[in-house]
Amino acid sequence: MMGMPSEDVVVVQQGKNADEPYVITVNCPDKTGLGSDLCRIIFEFGLSITKADVSTDGKWCYVILWVVPPLRSMRVRWSSLKERLLSICPSCLIPFYFDSATLPKPSQVYLLKFLSVNRKGLLHDVTQVLSDLELTIHRVKVSTMPDGRVDTCERLNTVLEESCLSCELQLAGQEYEGFQQGFSCLPPAVAEELFSSKLSDDESCLQALTPELTQLKKAKISMDNSLSPSHTLLQIHCVDQKSLLYDITRTLKDFNIKISYSRFSSNKNGCREVDLFIQQMDGKKILDPEKQSVLSSSLKMEILHPLRVVITSRGPDTELLVANPVELSGKGRPRVFYDVTVSLKMLGICIFLAEIWRHSTSNRAWEVYRFLLDENCEFPLANSNTRTQIVDRVRRTLMGW
Repeated sequence: MMGMPSEDVVVVQQGKNADEPYVITVNCPDKTGLGSDLCRIIFEFGLSITKADVSTDGKWCYVILWVVPPLRSMRVRWSSLKERLLSICPSCLIPFYFDSATLPKPSQVYLLKFLSVNRKGLLHDVTQVLSDLELTIHRVKVSTMPDGRVDTCERLNTVLEESCLSCELQLAGQEYEGFQQGFSCLPPAVAEELFSSKLSDDESCLQALTPELTQLKKAKISMDNSLSPSHTLLQIHCVDQKSLLYDITRTLKDFNIKISYSRFSSNKNGCREVDLFIQQMDGKKILDPEKQSVLSSSLKMEILHPLRVVITSRGPDTELLVANPVELSGKGRPRVFYDVTVSLKMLGICIFLAEIWRHSTSNRAWEVYRFLLDENCEFPLANSNTRTQIVDRVRRTLMGW
């Protein structure tokens, strides 16, 4: 009385030609938010979803995702990706026979300490190693340790070479909770810019769009209840960007909206068409105009402006702040630290200090990344044009533009 074998639940197939995407097929019991969880893991591995088809009968779900690395030379651990995808799929065993011992265990949290000579791109190189090892950075904390502490230090020594003076990895103690609180004092004007919920299509959130996409600044979202007796058709037309499907599905997950069928079309002239047949948790259509308006507004906000980027002065220091909303599940956005550090490395700017903390507003929680930039670089950080260039580069990298 068994369900499908685990090797058939998630299948990863390479394209027939080198320029064709990989195809990931997921065939498992359904659950609300499964699409968001799948998209999040794919995002964590640095992959982009080029096309997607999702269908479910409410009990069983069938998902096909076409994915590509941003660079063809990028190294992807496909076997590890498959394991991670399997770990969030509902059990394919009949509940009576389900063994609780197979439930995934909470990740260990480690404290990584290393002493290194400072240089441009150092923090990104460390981040690259940890990302390759599938480790998650939380300030100076490391979680999800698959390959052992010795391997981590060896990889860091290999990449940093003579820059690395010492490296130590140990289980985090009680100090971890103290580090979680982080640096929370923000000037009111900066906090308003980071956490405002009143941004519109015409505000600064869209200034990083490439010139050829200026005609697509406004996301078009519509809902139609006439095409299905039991589902609401949600249609989205918007600018293409990295993690677009993740931003859509995580928003629906936070609203407890079930996706019964979805189609994520190929990129056409820099934009995407997304069709989703959705239901509320009670299995009914979304008929209430107020609920439709709230959902539509939230989707538009998360699609157009999933991240906030601000550069400011605190006394003589220049700070780069990046904020993103935290899922209701408590998870922050993947790869933000990686993308910011690679942007600064490309600009030749050293990072003097970096930290991450959580910030709560009246209606949601945020994850905030603070980078204190080193003034001893080739760019005059006090110059307004330089600051605009930094913000623009960071935004473009985060959004995949």
